[in-house]
Amino acid sequence: MPDAKTSITISSLARRAGVATSALRYYEERGLIFSGRSPSGHRRYPRHMLRRVAFIGAAQAIGLRLSDIRKALSELPNARTPNHADWARLARGWLPLIEARIASLQRLRDGLTSCIGCGCLSLKVCRLYNPHDVAAGNGAGARYLAGDPAPMVQAAANAAVSRTRPPR
Repeated sequence: MPDAKTSITISSLARRAGVATSALRYYEERGLIFSGRSPSGHRRYPRHMLRRVAFIGAAQAIGLRLSDIRKALSELPNARTPNHADWARLARGWLPLIEARIASLQRLRDGLTSCIGCGCLSLKVCRLYNPHDVAAGNGAGARYLAGDPAPMVQAAANAAVSRTRPPR
């Protein structure tokens, strides 16, 4: 059990880390952080858990799942908090994931004003961008945002217009 001088309460940790106490309990259930118990049964966290919770927050901010964070933390001795060298090593391993997320967001940005390949055909413009539900052949969901190559939009629009134009 951590003593009162070298540990902090769950409410103090939550306030200093800027997270809810329920988040701390959840992190503890998932093995991301740990605590001891006071004689009255209250959680007491070693002071270095503050840096560990900050590490979790930073890792979540870059889009990592808790399972990824738990794996990273499991590579460290249980009583130690990630230091600068640990963060640099872990960050190098996460770069491919971050780059993939950036590419996905760029596709989202670039496709906001065009078809996302959802296969809905519920909007008039979808007939122009996705004639005959071409994207549905690739699977469910927003196929072009998922990374499937979009067909030539202009060629599809021209083909759709020529099929609906009455002969002269």
